[in-house]
Amino acid sequence: MNDAHYHMLVNHFPIIGLFFGIAILVFGILKRNALLINTAYIIFIFCMIMGKITMMTGDKAEHFVENINGFSHDLIEEHEETAEGFMKIMYALGCASALGLYVDYKKHKKALLFSFLVLIIAVVAIILSGPVGTSGGEIRHTEIRKGDTISIPEASSKEFEKED
Repeated sequence: MNDAHYHMLVNHFPIIGLFFGIAILVFGILKRNALLINTAYIIFIFCMIMGKITMMTGDKAEHFVENINGFSHDLIEEHEETAEGFMKIMYALGCASALGLYVDYKKHKKALLFSFLVLIIAVVAIILSGPVGTSGGEIRHTEIRKGDTISIPEASSKEFEKED
């Protein structure tokens, strides 16, 4: 496996994990269940760690693919900048989740209220994850790029015509 493979292997964990974490956190808040809330916190911490790993593998993947024909340096840079902004909120979410675990461990009376703060940060993170995932996909998947008017069947038929 090369560096681009490693990036592709880990890059979905932070985004998909957010969905699971938010669902578990909401259910935990509604049921006032500390175990579920703490499980969501752990998922968010895991997402933050996987996000950091994704950033590290992304730098290596960039260097691996930058000289391969068909990869746009501008799209890679746009994705990198979007991912850096996303990671700032992921760091906040991971730290808030760790603090949430501590607050619950200390049985602080504001522990449930604190879980709402974590939920707000998680929702912001999931909103920011959309542009990160899309910009990453656009690097290799031309069919999802904005302004791309050639459909896959058209592109395939044009390639076929070139071979004749």
